[in-house]
Order: sequence, then structure tokens, then C-alpha cells
Amino acid sequence: MADNFLERHREEYERRKALWLKRKRLIHPKPKLWRPDDEAL
Repeated sequence: MADNFLERHREEYERRKALWLKRKRLIHPKPKLWRPDDEAL
């Protein structure tokens, strides 16, 4: 068996996942909650 096979694939997976999450956040940012200026209204 290849040395560090699982470790290398796990590291590659983590890099691809981080890149995907970064792009996802840039394309679809979380909407900001709208709050009225005056709480009494």
C-alpha cells in the first residue's frame, strides 16, 4: 500500500472543501437581519 495514502487524500479533501466554502460565502452571503430604527414602532 502507498504510504500516507489516506492522509494525502484527506488533506486534499480539506483544501477543496475550504475553497468551496469560501466561494459559496462570496456568492451567497448570509442575509443581514432587518431591524427598525425605533423599537417602539
